[in-house]
Amino acid sequence: MSQKFTIGQTAHFSKTVTETDVVLFAGISGDLNPAHTNEVEASQGMFKKRIAHGMLGASFISTVLGMYLPGPGTIYLGQKLTFLKPVAIGDTLTATATITSIDDKGWLTLETIVCNQEGKTVISGQAQVIPPK
Repeated sequence: MSQKFTIGQTAHFSKTVTETDVVLFAGISGDLNPAHTNEVEASQGMFKKRIAHGMLGASFISTVLGMYLPGPGTIYLGQKLTFLKPVAIGDTLTATATITSIDDKGWLTLETIVCNQEGKTVISGQAQVIPPK
C-alpha cells in the first residue's frame, strides 16, 4: 500500500559541517577549489576564510528526501537551487523539505530550504520527486 502524502507535510535534517566533511567532499567530488581547501588563498578571497562547498550543504536536502520525506525508495527527478550565503566550517545546517504540490501521478514538488544555526537561509530551492510505492 502506498503512503499518503499531503501538501504542507514537512521534514528536517540537521548536521554540523566539519573539517572532515569538507575534505572528504572535496575528494569525492574532485572540487578542490581553494575557497574550500586552502586557508591562505581563501583568506584573500571574498569571504576571508574557507567555506564549505555549496553542494555539500545542498546534499543535506537529498538526505531529507531520501530518508525522511518522502523517504527510502524516493527517486529524485530534479532540483533547483539558489545559494544565498556562504557556509563556514562549524556551521550547523538544517535542511527542510515541504510538499507544495502533488500531481495526478502522485509525484511530489517540494520547497527545499537549508538554514544555518542563526536561522538564516543559505540555500533555497525546489525539488521534484517520485515517492516510493
